[in-house]
Amino acid sequence: MSIEIKNVTKIFGSFKALKDVNVKVETGELVALLGPSGSGKTTLLRIIAGLETADGGEVFFHGEDAQKKNTKDRAVGFVFQHYALFRHLTVFENIAFGLRVKPKNIRPSNDQIQKRVHELLKLVQLDWVANRFPSQLSGGQRQRIALARALAVEPKVLLLDEPFGSLDAKVRKDLRQWLRRFHDELGITSIFVTHDQEEALEVADRIVVMNEGKIEQIGTPEDVYHRPANAFVLNFLGNVNLFHSRIEDGKVKVGNFVFPVSGKTPNDGKATFYVRPHQFDLSRFRKGVHSFSARVVHLNPAGATVKIDLLSEWGESVQAEISQEEYQKINLKRNEEIFVTPKEIRLQSGSGSDFEKIGYVEEGGGI
Repeated sequence: MSIEIKNVTKIFGSFKALKDVNVKVETGELVALLGPSGSGKTTLLRIIAGLETADGGEVFFHGEDAQKKNTKDRAVGFVFQHYALFRHLTVFENIAFGLRVKPKNIRPSNDQIQKRVHELLKLVQLDWVANRFPSQLSGGQRQRIALARALAVEPKVLLLDEPFGSLDAKVRKDLRQWLRRFHDELGITSIFVTHDQEEALEVADRIVVMNEGKIEQIGTPEDVYHRPANAFVLNFLGNVNLFHSRIEDGKVKVGNFVFPVSGKTPNDGKATFYVRPHQFDLSRFRKGVHSFSARVVHLNPAGATVKIDLLSEWGESVQAEISQEEYQKINLKRNEEIFVTPKEIRLQSGSGSDFEKIGYVEEGGGI
């Protein structure tokens, strides 16, 4: 089932939580609503579910006006961050609850309920906990039971609000990989809310980046990460080095250092340029006019990549990341001087948030 949000607005007192939001989710997609706290993502999810009413705009499920339907008639399964399982009911009865409270004329028989619940327990790989109570389960197990309960009524849309937010990092990582495989198996249209950038990038087909009640960008994980629409998206999605600079006579000046600019030159004035930590090349030799010197302040070789804190020649902190293989090759030491070459720069001129003018520094080339 497809979902279309048109010009949706929501106001709480004097606070405008959503500002003319437009999103379309295709049938079978897994879409992430990503943004900081207060960006409006949970409010939007609750409006889709029918748990909140929009003050303006429209919500369509497969072309039909969903706002004319009661929440129970929208065929939506909702998974909350804190499980919301019934503590006094067994796991089996928690999952069966939605089936048992259906109107009598459409309520499944006891045999049908037994079959459906056991199928779902197998699906979430917890068929051995049917007779346990929620308090006897781990956090990850409870979340999978909450998902099974949401699926019991065979929803056409699955909505998840920070589904792994209260779990520890290892369990959260395991569960989001499981969710991706689970979604591919079921093919149900799904929307999940998260403030975890890594989670959204790993799990979603598309990401809706939200900030202060509006949408900053919609795109695939690759699009929003590698081709951010503006400075907010670039800053929010992963670490980035931000340098305040000036453009003068076709050159970008940062402190006492000058980056030559080739191609179309932005207007003179204030500018900001951004470089992600993994987009630096580190060497003991200067690699042309784009290289600057820096001192190694701290090394953290734990993990898949080596994180390096540097102090640039103009006195600003710089964060860089290199592979373990590269780290072993150049054998960096604390307090030694090295040369740093940006492989790519995103240049934003003026005070606007969008990258109206973007420059790239490629090794052996210019901006």
